[in-house]
Amino acid sequence: MTSELDKMRAGDWYCSLDPEIDAIRMRVFDAVHRHNMALPSERGDIHPDLRALLPEVHETARIEGQFHLLYGNLKMAEGAFMNVGCVVLDAAQVEIGRNAMLGPQVQIYCPDHHRDPVKRGQLIERALPVTIGKDVWIGGGAILLPGVTIGDGAIVGAGSVVTKDVAPGARVAGNPARDLTQR
Repeated sequence: MTSELDKMRAGDWYCSLDPEIDAIRMRVFDAVHRHNMALPSERGDIHPDLRALLPEVHETARIEGQFHLLYGNLKMAEGAFMNVGCVVLDAAQVEIGRNAMLGPQVQIYCPDHHRDPVKRGQLIERALPVTIGKDVWIGGGAILLPGVTIGDGAIVGAGSVVTKDVAPGARVAGNPARDLTQR
């Protein structure tokens, strides 16, 4: 029998209310809390307890405080930066490329809730990965929806809602985000 965690990791529909999933989430929540509550001079780029749960985050990556993360499915390459208040709902893999910069309050959503209201009420969801390329700039308050990829060198305007992939080098803004380089 396949566990709910196995289904989550495979990108299949799963129930997010599961003891095995809850245990992972609680371990990450505790480390994130320590990261957020530490004095910045003691925290460094990433609090040691949080860094221990994120083996695929480069030593030069930085996450500012008031950060939120669910499961630890986060990869950050060299020089990647998340400003204050970023929210990463990483039920699937979130990958942030080299020198990518995320402004304050950027939100990355991997969970995709079921369209059937009965199943949605039973907390049935699936998780789709989000990928951010190298040298990307995401403006403050932008929201990236499940399954999107932001191509290398792209710029996402502040407050934008990204509902589909962004081409490398593109500039997008708005709700939904639209390509400004085509105008």
